[in-house]
Formats: sequence, structure tokens, C-alpha cells
Amino acid sequence: MEFNKIISVSGKPGLYQVMSQSKNAIIVEALADQKRLAINSTQNVSLLENIAIYTYEEDIPLLTIFKTMFEKTEGKEAISHKESGKKLTAFFAEVLPNYDDERVYTSNIKKVIQWFNILVTAGMDFSKTEASQEETES
Repeated sequence: MEFNKIISVSGKPGLYQVMSQSKNAIIVEALADQKRLAINSTQNVSLLENIAIYTYEEDIPLLTIFKTMFEKTEGKEAISHKESGKKLTAFFAEVLPNYDDERVYTSNIKKVIQWFNILVTAGMDFSKTEASQEETES
């Protein structure tokens, strides 16, 4: 499983891995149940690799945050995304202490933790995952 092929589709729960592309759609596989489906080109899709979280200094890529969470949880799932807002923000502050709490909402933190847990359950090993830009530069 490659991090640069993981997407989120607006309006659909969970995360998906891009399997192939056609002229008008992307063929994806749900990480939760391995069911394949076609995502129409009109649907809003976000590559997790392109998402970053605001901090007071710079934007931190999601992969960096996932790696920190992976180290903190020792490769296990993090707290549930259904915990209270205070617990979620406290956990996230431990992972990313200088995040911009005025621009990063609890709903964003909930989504990041939910995605992390989905990826860990699906078998993603963040200790071996590199950003694709680093791979092309090497």
C-alpha cells in the first residue's frame, strides 16, 4: 500500500486506494472492506499526500503527522475519533504541539485521527513510508 495512492472522497466515508484510471473515472478500493468502485470525475477527491495541517510556522504534511502518531502509539491505533473534543485536541497537541488552534478545528483533528486509525487497521507501516517527492529527488 502506497501513501501517495490513498484518497478521500467527499460524501463517502473512509479512505480509498487508487487502483487504476479510466477516461471518466478512477477505480478505487475501499481500505475498510476491499470493495472496488468507480469514482466519477465530477466527485471531489483529495490525495492524502497533498493535505497539510496549519501550524504557527509552516504547514505540516499529513504524512509527517501520521509518522509522529505512529511513533507515539507504537504502531497501534490512536484514540477513537469519537472521543470528546477536549481529549482529541489534547492528543493532537501532543502529536503536533504548535498547530494553529484558530485554523485547525476539532472536526479536522477528528478526521485526521479517524484516517490514521483506518490506515493502521489496513496495515500501513508509517516507519517505512516516504513522501513521493523525496523518492524522486533521491
